[in-house]
Amino acid sequence: MKVVVFAGGVGTRLWPLSRKNTPKQFEKIIGDKSTLQQTIDRLSSVVGTSDIYISTGKHYEETVRGQLPQIPQENFIFEPQMRDVGPAIGLAAFLLEKRYPNEPMAILWSDHYVKNLESFKKALAMAQDIISAKRGNFVFLGQKPRFANQNIGWIELGEKIDEKEQLSLYGFRHLKYRPKPSDAVSFFQNSGTYIWNLGYFVTTPRFLIHQFGMYVPEMYASLRKIQSGWGTESFEKILGEIYPTLEKISFDDAILEKLTSEGVFVVAADLQWSDVGAWEALKEALSQTDDENVTRGKVMLEDSRDSLAFNYTNQLCVGIDLSQMLIVSTEDVILVCPKTSVPKIKKLVEKLSGTPNEHLT
Repeated sequence: MKVVVFAGGVGTRLWPLSRKNTPKQFEKIIGDKSTLQQTIDRLSSVVGTSDIYISTGKHYEETVRGQLPQIPQENFIFEPQMRDVGPAIGLAAFLLEKRYPNEPMAILWSDHYVKNLESFKKALAMAQDIISAKRGNFVFLGQKPRFANQNIGWIELGEKIDEKEQLSLYGFRHLKYRPKPSDAVSFFQNSGTYIWNLGYFVTTPRFLIHQFGMYVPEMYASLRKIQSGWGTESFEKILGEIYPTLEKISFDDAILEKLTSEGVFVVAADLQWSDVGAWEALKEALSQTDDENVTRGKVMLEDSRDSLAFNYTNQLCVGIDLSQMLIVSTEDVILVCPKTSVPKIKKLVEKLSGTPNEHLT
């Protein structure tokens, strides 16, 4: 099985820790390694490093090669310009299809936190077995929901097919990407029918590019031209000319919301998964209870509850009588806001563009 790990996002919801030049996947958010390095560590007992591919932006080349010296040089896929996740996954699928058209291919992300490693490995193995045995064409890995998450996709499950080792295999009905708040609440209340889509799946390059041909034919044609140049001296030139012209579109909008149920399955598990791309999600991932505080660095919280304080400086950060607050202190920015205001961070960062403080974004 080939595994493609995507490491190209900027991560403004985790600002001021995550920035354009140093996005979250390259930062030590949890533990003493970056989330990208932790992702590769999780895969080390599943596949060899020669089967792991990394997709990211060309401007992160030095950083990503420096953090992952064990990955073969030829296994890095560099986008000349960010065009959202749809084109990024398409590029990886078309390149791998040239050499491994029918081999299982897993798609994973570099900025997630997975506590239950055994369940993760078993779920990935179950999905791989289904694709290898040609019992299906596309297998999602889904997380049993813990709350009404509006920031990810939700999968509507089909009929239950099998259950073993705390994993459940279902058919697939539909995917809804980033639902309205009211829909997310409804999905959560029907947790036996809906689960979180983690963005993890196993398929084959050939099946995936067939979906591009059906649902985004113009992008398919352009990616075919890029594919034809892979392995030749003109590849970088072809990639640089064509890739920036591709439509900016999410993979969910381009492909996943249009998938039919035929040959598509879902492995449901409790991976204890979290998308640590936003401060409130990081708080939820690291705390045992809602009331518990989460701190990092030199922090002292007195008579406080349900707050997160991350201090990346040598100064002492002190909070008194805090409730549901966020404090992030870096060498050049201090952010303080209620936890409920975290969604406003992205717009705040956008407002800094074109100002004397743009360098802080």
